[in-house]
Amino acid sequence: MLKFDPAWRFSSPGPAPATLSRAFYDFIEKIGFQGNTWGIVERFKEAFGGSGNSSSLSWAWSDMDSAMRRAEENAPLFIEAFYTVCMECADDGLGVPDVAMINRVLAEHGAGYRIEPPHLVATNPLAPPISVPDAAPSLDAQARELIEASLEESNRLLGEGKSRQAVSEILWLLESVATVFRGTGTSDGTVQGKYFNKIIGEMRSGNRGTAQEQILDWMTKLHGYLSSPTGGGVRHGMDLKAGVAIQQNEARLYCNLIRSYITYLIEEHERLQKMRTTAA
Repeated sequence: MLKFDPAWRFSSPGPAPATLSRAFYDFIEKIGFQGNTWGIVERFKEAFGGSGNSSSLSWAWSDMDSAMRRAEENAPLFIEAFYTVCMECADDGLGVPDVAMINRVLAEHGAGYRIEPPHLVATNPLAPPISVPDAAPSLDAQARELIEASLEESNRLLGEGKSRQAVSEILWLLESVATVFRGTGTSDGTVQGKYFNKIIGEMRSGNRGTAQEQILDWMTKLHGYLSSPTGGGVRHGMDLKAGVAIQQNEARLYCNLIRSYITYLIEEHERLQKMRTTAA
């Protein structure tokens, strides 16, 4: 454990940047491939607040990613969790990023903290407190903002020729849908998980036949392929023997498919809401 202001453990001084979470994820992939990958992923997942054992390595990566997104709401605890497991893995003889490398990543992503073992130190302690809005944004507004930002970032990465990163940037959207559709969405505390849980619940209660079930099944299958190490390998790293790097034209296809699916869900959600308002 790191030593820092005890109040940070009970009231978050602020979230970690989303880009820091991606950087930590990349580090964990490199650590995991050195030994018992599944065991290492479970160890990080537990440190980030996840519970229970995942049913497969693929879902262990997905569940850890979801735990990371929840944990990043409290930057000090998020950094501590990552650092602590890294040190445990180092004791087991695995190669891990040292303190200097972690601090460099923290600085590059504007985390606002640096590690000075055994302490975690705020690098901008005099920063003004974040103002609290009079009214919190609705679930729909929060989710739409996250979705639009992710779609824009994916587009930018595609334009730069970063195929795998572009698909990875919006794969979490499809992952949220797949998680909800397989019946575990209610345990997902993320904004996107709650949002898609709400939409899929509305679609099922709409009783419009098998078309939506088929569409949701296609989404789940696409997510499964892209996540599999022997498929797209986007989320969990490619199988070194069978994996093939994603080409630019394939990446554009996957991104367009995901964008189309997500747009369909949002439009269906809005249509059902309008129907209910008119009926009332």
